Amino acid sequence: MEAKRLELLHELVPKAAAIGVLIDPRFSYVDLQLEEIRAAERATGRQIYVLNVSTEAQIEEAFATLVERRAGGLALLGNPFLNSRRDQLITLAARYALPGIYETRDFAVAGGLMSYGANIADVYRQAGVYTGRVLKGEQPSNLPILQPTKFDFMINLKTVKSLGLEMPPKLLAFADEVIE
Repeated sequence: MEAKRLELLHELVPKAAAIGVLIDPRFSYVDLQLEEIRAAERATGRQIYVLNVSTEAQIEEAFATLVERRAGGLALLGNPFLNSRRDQLITLAARYALPGIYETRDFAVAGGLMSYGANIADVYRQAGVYTGRVLKGEQPSNLPILQPTKFDFMINLKTVKSLGLEMPPKLLAFADEVIE
């Protein structure tokens, strides 16, 4: 997922030499996320600045650092802390005119530039199917591990315009939803 988000951001800001990535080092899957980020960095040849943030103050500092380092975009790795700071992150991205891509749809709805992530309705539907199977007597240990199969890509055109960006037709065609 992280590599795909970076690819989509690259499509929008192809001349950006560096991209900033915010992570919460306390998140249990951070090592896996970092592996994906480093693989994407090697594949694209772009500099990726990974900044650890686990407090509101560190988020503020991270944005200042990204601007100082001339990052051309922001990819936010999904985790509970960063998701809970949605409004702060969107406000800072707008203040610093930093194009960003986020994991969940609610970021784009709230004014974030783009989001790409698992379709939450489908994830909940799968959880319901599993619950039904367990209630009918199946052992949870016998059920296969599922991963999301449906993903949503959203673009907020208001934010595109406010950042003065040109949205490539290829991205618009790929979008599942466009907010105007």
